[in-house]
Amino acid sequence: MKQQSSATAPPRIAVTTPSTTAGAAPRDRRGLGTLQAGLGVVAFSLTFPATAWGLEGFGPWALVAVRSVLAALIAGVCLLARRVPPPARRHWPGLAVVAGGVVVGFPLLSTLALETSTTAHAAVVVGLLPLTTAVFSALRVGTRPSRTFWAAALAGAAAVLAFTVQQSGGALTSADLYLFAALLVCAAGYTEGGRLARVMPGWQVIGWALVLCLPLAVPAAALALAHQPAQLTAHSVAGVLWVAAGSQFLGLVVWYRGMAAIGIPKASQLQLAQPLLTLVWSVLLLGEHLTAAAPLTAAAVLVCIAVTQRARG
Repeated sequence: MKQQSSATAPPRIAVTTPSTTAGAAPRDRRGLGTLQAGLGVVAFSLTFPATAWGLEGFGPWALVAVRSVLAALIAGVCLLARRVPPPARRHWPGLAVVAGGVVVGFPLLSTLALETSTTAHAAVVVGLLPLTTAVFSALRVGTRPSRTFWAAALAGAAAVLAFTVQQSGGALTSADLYLFAALLVCAAGYTEGGRLARVMPGWQVIGWALVLCLPLAVPAAALALAHQPAQLTAHSVAGVLWVAAGSQFLGLVVWYRGMAAIGIPKASQLQLAQPLLTLVWSVLLLGEHLTAAAPLTAAAVLVCIAVTQRARG
């Protein structure tokens, strides 16, 4: 007669092993990264309205130089307080790209554009920034986007180009050219900063990029203010403080942290909300009136870029 081994076998006890909980930490990290990148998008969405306020009391060159100096001082104090050693020599070329793209290039080009363009118009054009960043990221890491990706990318580009030409009376203006150039340099800075944020804290990426520009920003600010004296008002002061502390430093700190946690493509997808948020701020803070084409084009760009992000996955 066979023994019933099952009757004598000890009961199995479910034991929680590290492998069963290993996914919790990455999920928590992704959630925090998404939140940080989202906060960065909110900060960036206020950049154009704040710049418009700053232009009420500062010339464009003075505004860019002063915001760079203020942001660099904030970053320098933080780096000194934390006694952060300088980055390794191999990281400085990447930091120079970040500095040229997000510290100097995008602020200067977008500020020059906003002298003759509304924030609503600029927001829709810059709606291509997530797509441009995704393309730069794809080229940087050597991936091959699908045909769906390129089809949606071209559709989004066509929507933005049609909007800008229609709003400009049938031809591109100098403001549009400034904005398109701003897209390219900013996307390069975002991509390189996201790459560096994988090997060093995100706040140090933007912190050292700002400090790198300080020797040029200080004399530039002095020269610009000498030729374009500031007329301080509540709006101009609030505007320059926000673009310096909010957009130029704190916004980029959480943005690069988010990019490092969830990846450049997924972070850029969150930036789809930026043009729509900027349109809302332009109405609430600046009293601008939107044409029907602005929100419709922003929505079309949102759909196109969402398709590119889905295709990348």
